[in-house]
Amino acid sequence: MSHLTPDSMSAQGLEAFLHEKIPLTRAMGLRVAESNAQRLVLEAPLDRNVNHLGTAFGGSLHTLPTLACYSALWTLLHEAGIDGHVVVKHSEANYRAPVTGTLRAVCARPPAAACAGFLNDLRRHRKARMILSVTVEGANGKPAVEFSGSFVALV
Repeated sequence: MSHLTPDSMSAQGLEAFLHEKIPLTRAMGLRVAESNAQRLVLEAPLDRNVNHLGTAFGGSLHTLPTLACYSALWTLLHEAGIDGHVVVKHSEANYRAPVTGTLRAVCARPPAAACAGFLNDLRRHRKARMILSVTVEGANGKPAVEFSGSFVALV
């Protein structure tokens, strides 16, 4: 795992990390639109993630929220000074409506108490699990995809 400087915790630093470590993110045109204490937002242009119908490809609509959860958890580890790895254990998505514009995945950061419990488990057992949810927004910001995933962190 790459050691990062404090500046690399910015949205631009996280984006550079993802593009370096997960090449698919470059191909998707992934951009970290927002990364703060409340939420993490990833975006990708439709033209790089389009299907034969001119709407967003289902695989991209699953990949983007997976990456949003991964990024939110990875950021939590690094904010806590923990050099670890994040992997997905299980995920599912409910596709409610087609996405006809920019793909935008919004992952709310877990409450402070949940983060503290997760980090305590990770320090004690060298492994911890967290379930995260993401909404991929469609027209007018309405949910187009509801995603839930179980992610594991290891040190």
